[in-house]
Order: sequence, then structure tokens, then C-alpha cells
Amino acid sequence: MTHSTPAAVLWDMDGTLINSEPYWISAEVDLVESFGGEWTHDDAMAVVGSGLFNSARAMQAKGVQLDEQTIVDRLTDRVMTQLRESGIPWRPGARELLLELRKASIPTALVTMSISRMAHHVVDNLGFSGFDAVISGDDVENPKPHPQPYRVGAAALGVDIAHCVAIEDSPPGATSAFSAGATVVGVPFMVEIPEDQTHALWPTLDGRTLEHLSELHAKVSTR
Repeated sequence: MTHSTPAAVLWDMDGTLINSEPYWISAEVDLVESFGGEWTHDDAMAVVGSGLFNSARAMQAKGVQLDEQTIVDRLTDRVMTQLRESGIPWRPGARELLLELRKASIPTALVTMSISRMAHHVVDNLGFSGFDAVISGDDVENPKPHPQPYRVGAAALGVDIAHCVAIEDSPPGATSAFSAGATVVGVPFMVEIPEDQTHALWPTLDGRTLEHLSELHAKVSTR
């Protein structure tokens, strides 16, 4: 089989690298209920993978009487507290694949809609130097599903987005990477990802290697 090693691999964080979505949902529920509202499972699923300011506006519609920035800060503070108290819950196979990429000298970027201080907390606790660049929600004007975050991630590494593989767990993230022009691996977690916004859907990263990424990228590049 033809192999085409990607010029870089771009990673989503929440739900892809770490299992933080339950922490976000808990924080959302607590904040909305503190204002006498209700935050349902469907409400939580509707904002998975999108920008935090989008989540903040959805929570305002549920009765949270705070400005968007304050909502984002309170949610982030609560999730970071849970990460510190319980440890960082890595998704199966994610750290292992990332470590293999680093050993192979493949450039990597984290492209997340979480804000910078949370993204760097996760990166600083990997146990190895995992990323050459970190693009967070406060680094871009347009959040996922807009293509800007992944375009910025590729630019930060000095590579063509068409030569990159992106790994995502949500529809907004997959759409962002796909429309930017990357080869997209969808690893659905909390919500399903439309097949037409990915080049492959994998149930897990457990057991996946650079060889698998290269084989997929080769197929996409030769279409």
C-alpha cells in the first residue's frame, strides 16, 4: 500500500485527547441551575465541539444572567478544578499515538476551542513535549466549525493544511478541519460525526499508529 507521511498532525483536545466532556457538562448544569434554569442532556450535546462563547450564549438563553466572558471563565475554572482534583483523563490510545508522532519527529499542533490557560494546563501535564503549537479558542476570531482554527494551526507549523491530518471527535470540529482542507479522522465520542465531513471514522484511537494515519493520508492525497 502507498504511504504518504503527513506533514503534520493537528489534534482536537476535549473528547479527542482527553475525556473532559463530562466535566464540561457538569459545569454547565451547575451554572444554569444556579440561576434557576435547566440544562438538559440535549442542550449539552448541542454545544459539544463548538466555541465556548457559543455555549455561553446558549446558557444566557437558559437564564444565566452573566456576560459571555464571565460564563466562559466560570466554566473553565470549574473544569480545571476537576482536572486538578481527579487528574487528566486521557482518551484511549491518544497519548500513545501522540508520543509515537513525537518520536517520529512529526510536527503537531493542538487546535482546541478551550481557552489558552486550560489548553496549556493539559499540554504541560502530558509527561513529554507533545506539541509544537497550541491554538486555543482565544487565538482565533472564528470558532469551529469555521475553518480558521485549523488553518491557523497549519500556519503555525509552517505547513500546507492539505498535507495535514486532523483528529476530531465532534461535528463542529470535523467540519472545521474538513473545510480547511485537512485529511480528517473522526473519532466520535459524545455525538455522531457525519461521514461526509471526515475521510475516516474510527471508533477509537487505541491501537492506531502513524502507519494508519499515513495510509489514510495517502488514499486521500491520490484521489
